[in-house]
Amino acid sequence: MTSRRKFLELAGTALAASALPRVACAQQWPARPIRAIVPFSAGSTIDILGRIVAEPLSAALGQPIIVDNRGGAGGSIGAAVVAKAEPDGHTILIHASAHSVAPAAYPNAPYNAARDFAAVANFGVVPNVIVISPAKGIKTLRQLADAAKKGTMSFASAGVASASHWGTERFRISAGFSATHVPFKGGIEALTDVMAGRVDFMSVGVSSAMPFISQGRLIALGVCTRKRSSALPDVPTTIEAGFPDSDYTYWNGLLVPAKTPRAVVDRLHAETMKALKLASVLDKLKPLGVEPMPLTPREFDAMIAKEIEINIALVKAAGLKFN
Repeated sequence: MTSRRKFLELAGTALAASALPRVACAQQWPARPIRAIVPFSAGSTIDILGRIVAEPLSAALGQPIIVDNRGGAGGSIGAAVVAKAEPDGHTILIHASAHSVAPAAYPNAPYNAARDFAAVANFGVVPNVIVISPAKGIKTLRQLADAAKKGTMSFASAGVASASHWGTERFRISAGFSATHVPFKGGIEALTDVMAGRVDFMSVGVSSAMPFISQGRLIALGVCTRKRSSALPDVPTTIEAGFPDSDYTYWNGLLVPAKTPRAVVDRLHAETMKALKLASVLDKLKPLGVEPMPLTPREFDAMIAKEIEINIALVKAAGLKFN
């Protein structure tokens, strides 16, 4: 009995000792500047939102947050960097709903989107809007669908499996037409070619498209949400235009490596939620059409896991091939 008790005491001591580094890490965090990986190009919707939130979050945490754009492969390149990073809270991922599409498009990616990350905070939902150059002479989604059925059309995206890609696929499948996918490294590059008429149309976050819509360089045909966007109140939704199941929830948020101490996750969540309620932040988010989506870290994790299941099933059912 004595030897058994001694064994249990030693085992307990060993477990406590192994936990000390992480406890200390959580108490001292952040001990240095935080690197925020944005897996899309500068100027993309998630980049814009990430920088808006990062400024007050940096002030609250007392350390600089350095945004590092790592675009490519629908966000998978940047996500892989964070998945392999030390889980100490000094490397974070500012990502979007493309994160839950990636497993369907990149089944051999060097990370598991559900298991290798811990969700922290959701910044909100940004409606995607389908846009086209005025030079194309198309003013409604129905005209776009009819034109696509009669001839060959192309659509741009911020990369394979990006939110702009998946948002367009949802609409295209509902409308029943084929189109050539032209992926770019980022949303701004894609928008540039749409405005120039080299690619016919694209689905993109309202925040990225608004400046060009306001300038008359793009026409907003429809928003990919169940209700109209506050930023584009006169633009119908794709469902209103007669295309059922064409809506797409484009969320943006913050994640960290899965083994990041819970104390760090909880503080990062709390400070992010505080930042999102600041008047200075709300003033910047409102013109971008950001709709609040407050979730606890565990609720956010559950939502992502569910989306991954749905997206894998949809890709298989539709017979989509990502390349």
